[in-house]
Amino acid sequence: MTNRKNVEKKITKKADKEDSRARSSSSSLFSTPEGWLEIGTIVAPQGLDGQMRVYPDTDFPERFEVPGIRWLLRPEQTEPKTVELLSGRYIPGKNLYIIELEGVEDRNQAEELRGCKLMVQQSDRPQLGEDEYHVIDLVGLPVFIQESGELLGSVVDILPAGHDLLEVQLHQEGQLGEKSQKNILIPFVKAIVPVVDLAAGRIEITPPDGLLEL
Repeated sequence: MTNRKNVEKKITKKADKEDSRARSSSSSLFSTPEGWLEIGTIVAPQGLDGQMRVYPDTDFPERFEVPGIRWLLRPEQTEPKTVELLSGRYIPGKNLYIIELEGVEDRNQAEELRGCKLMVQQSDRPQLGEDEYHVIDLVGLPVFIQESGELLGSVVDILPAGHDLLEVQLHQEGQLGEKSQKNILIPFVKAIVPVVDLAAGRIEITPPDGLLEL
């Protein structure tokens, strides 16, 4: 599966008992170049006039609905190339966009782009609202227990569920001094994750009884 830290996803810290939208990411046969984010994968032609179906890996619909410059990464390439998005529309119920790209005028040309990735630069990420965070900014942050100040571990992934979940890798000393690594899932809700300090590079949690028991 695509590493979520390399796609343009956001995560919202919800109030307790408020559901968040589940999201998934597309599979990838090649790695994302440094400094870039995947926003979608071309999965099939649409019709005969060069339109394409795109599976989105972004939470920002303007990436496919607002014309302008995007970047295209082919499986055999290591750097994306510029491409002009002419138009795009969302298909309700299918989680797909239908797009038109400059220079793609028939089904054969669209078919040649099957499996290609659409990209944006990391520096071009949209501004977010209160309690919203880019996934890429959370992965790698250390997680502390607020009451004791103890370092629990670090975020290694974000998993979509009823509430988004922080997957935290714990660092514990095993037998013979060897480090054993275990992961725990922490609901990303205000009652449990009251502090996300990107400037300081830390997350603080107030886990309820039983959450940290393995």
